Amino acid sequence: MASSTCNCAKPQISHPLSSASSSTVHLGHSPTSISWNSRQPNRTHNISIIHSALHSPSVLHFPKQPYQNPLIPIEDDSVNVQVQPKTHRHPQWNLLQRAAAMALDMAESALVSLELQHPLPKTADPHVQISGNFAPVPEQPVKQALPVTGTIPSCINGVYLRNGANPLFQPVAGHHFFDGDGMVHAVTIDNGNASYACRFTETQRFLQEKELGRPVFPKAIGELHGHSGIARLLLFYARGLFGLVDHKQGTGVANAGLVYFNNRLLAMSEDDLPYHLRITPLGDLETVGRYNFDDQLKSTMIAHPKIDPFSKELFALSYDVIQKPYLKYFKVQPDGTKSPDVEIPLSMPTMMHDFAITENFVVIPNQQVLFKLQEMIFGGSPVIYDKNKKSSFGILSKNASGSKDIIWVESPDTFCFHLWNAWEEPESDEVVVIGSCMTPPDSIFNECDESLKSVLSEIRLNLKTGKSTRRPIISESEQVNLEAGMVNRNRLGRRTRYAYLAIAEPWPKVSGFAKIDLFTGEVKKYIYGDKKFGGEPFFLPRDDNCESAEDDGYIISFVHDENSWKSELQIVDAINLQLESSIKLPSRVPYGFHGTFIDAKSLINQA
Repeated sequence: MASSTCNCAKPQISHPLSSASSSTVHLGHSPTSISWNSRQPNRTHNISIIHSALHSPSVLHFPKQPYQNPLIPIEDDSVNVQVQPKTHRHPQWNLLQRAAAMALDMAESALVSLELQHPLPKTADPHVQISGNFAPVPEQPVKQALPVTGTIPSCINGVYLRNGANPLFQPVAGHHFFDGDGMVHAVTIDNGNASYACRFTETQRFLQEKELGRPVFPKAIGELHGHSGIARLLLFYARGLFGLVDHKQGTGVANAGLVYFNNRLLAMSEDDLPYHLRITPLGDLETVGRYNFDDQLKSTMIAHPKIDPFSKELFALSYDVIQKPYLKYFKVQPDGTKSPDVEIPLSMPTMMHDFAITENFVVIPNQQVLFKLQEMIFGGSPVIYDKNKKSSFGILSKNASGSKDIIWVESPDTFCFHLWNAWEEPESDEVVVIGSCMTPPDSIFNECDESLKSVLSEIRLNLKTGKSTRRPIISESEQVNLEAGMVNRNRLGRRTRYAYLAIAEPWPKVSGFAKIDLFTGEVKKYIYGDKKFGGEPFFLPRDDNCESAEDDGYIISFVHDENSWKSELQIVDAINLQLESSIKLPSRVPYGFHGTFIDAKSLINQA
């Protein structure tokens, strides 16, 4: 698959050196006032013990304190950025609009004052959610000729990209890490030379808030709780009624997934259409715009579409939390032609972050985390765990034109935020699903006393009997939290032996990654080292040849050193887990979400 392999036959990418960088850091926008307070970086080198997340809190703990402007440490010298109060801008508004804006702003100020009289839950407290290296960074234009330790494998030529949440503005109240504006970090590799850039994905939400000079769109997780969440929705739609904002062009942040399909790089979050990004010849990033597959896609698309490595088709889901149908399935041909939507019958709107494909089927999880907006009326969160609901998986033909032949197989008390792979075993009439089963299921969204566990599991769904089994793949003595990661994408939907998954300990940080033998349960770990943490390990096959050894390739991951406050891109041999090379980055890369790799040959054909 051209977009995710290490292709040794590559064209050249020209990268003229950029001009010397200024000592002043620019955010690439000017909606806020920035003051710089230099301090010496933390040079302590005490070895910290990594405790198992099975015995540690499911979120970071910070002392309870009144809300204040957070100090956001960025850059190699640990300079602090203090975001000052925003200057409200009034685009070409008439007198009525100005009066409405003033009244709505006053109402919002009163609402915020009331909210801040009560402590925020840790899942919505900015001091917890965007502290340390979870804090946002400014945009960076292309920096060329980055220092490289070791040798970058000659077959790696192209661009590694990773998405993440990076709020443009300081939160005024509640904020969950998932709420931040999308920012893509890109490392371009050309014949052993490397460059780096990071840019916001300029969603409609981002552009409107940038023009207004302040956040006005509700934050889906951090703010939409209880009565104040209802008030925020009313304020937002009132602003829309007066033409102060336009919510009809999407409200998503495009901060979660990335996929390269039909010569387009797409950034995605499941609450909107994808956004088309373009990589410039110099390795910079540009937002082309909201992408609807040439007017074929009329609804949102989840952030984890799947590309079949053999047919090159893209498969995706779209869910709605307001009205039926709550879930739809569709596929897109390699030339961009979309199939008609297939409505999947669900009785209630369900969290559908991920799914899986096999050679012939799509595997759709119908789990116990639901959306119940009416819970806000009673002061609760609209994202709930329904212990009375029975989890199940729907097995549907990839080529289905309707849902009448879907087979539902129950899998009690199963919640997988991510599914790593699935395949068919016809001899036993089973579909095998590999995923990380998370408990408590809603702990990412709602504050909870129980520590989070994410157990790599094999789930077998018998299509003939309708029964299922589930077992942990790793022995209890070696159990660790395994979350973000992948298998060899050249074998997606087929039987795979290895998975490469982030060791999410101490939660929510990632101290390394594990190579897991899915057949034997053997675990080999690569640990980043003292106070070094990373994110999703991205497996890059050495070539497109499916006859090659399944683990013949490299693991790529951003790694941040919390002692030196510097970031790098590490490239690790996936067979022996030895570090091949490290690319020193010019600025801090926050912990983020999911990535992809586009080889140099594919870059030439960008739409």
